[in-house]
Amino acid sequence: MILLLAGTSDARELAVLLAQAGHRVLATVVTDSAAKSLADAGIAAAVGRLDAEALAALIRREEVSLVVDASHPFAEEASRNAMAASKAAAVPYVRYEREGSDLQVRPGIVFADDYAHAAELAAVRGGVVMLTTGSKTLHVFARRLGGLPDVRLVARMLPRLDNMEKCEELGIEQRNIVAMQGPFSKELNKTLYAHYGVTLMITKESGKIGAVDEKLEAALEMGIETIVIGRPGLEYGIHFSDYEGVLKAAADLLQEVSS
Repeated sequence: MILLLAGTSDARELAVLLAQAGHRVLATVVTDSAAKSLADAGIAAAVGRLDAEALAALIRREEVSLVVDASHPFAEEASRNAMAASKAAAVPYVRYEREGSDLQVRPGIVFADDYAHAAELAAVRGGVVMLTTGSKTLHVFARRLGGLPDVRLVARMLPRLDNMEKCEELGIEQRNIVAMQGPFSKELNKTLYAHYGVTLMITKESGKIGAVDEKLEAALEMGIETIVIGRPGLEYGIHFSDYEGVLKAAADLLQEVSS
């Protein structure tokens, strides 16, 4: 049995490929919609955020022989938990992470080390700030930028009830919420930027599959400055950015376990 940390479109595709290769796959996801997407492809999924202890218990209970971490490039906590759980349960761990975008230093792009750094950069610049980094770290920006007289924070996120509740708790007004599910084309990004009069966009370096290029190109064409938050620097050990590498590693490692 392979335990796959999933939730992204490429993780779903990897789960299907592992199943087609003859492996039993159990995925972990954080939303019901992700679980349904996997179920439609014949992949069983456990829903909910699991800490390291809960993951280790799941590994033992389901007799998992390999953990494949295909969580989002910015799901740092999930990856740390997966590595700790695999070590505690004494099973091998393999990381799959989509390739990053080939971003070059160029006018209109500013790089930030983390969310707090990005919030500080935005506070200095002011204006209409469109946040496209999701809801999990919304509090970092709301607390730093909220109340500043020269800043309007527009938050773009998935149309989920818990996200709307979080916005209410943080004082994000309804008129400043864009509740939509991507991916977004360059044209749609430009339309949204124009509608809100965006002067600064904040995004994560999630990779081409994460639609970073479309956000950036739209902003650059409109003369909108962009803050790009770099990926967390974790040491994963066995690490691949292509499906073929994961499939081969899975076959080799599972062969070692069974021999």
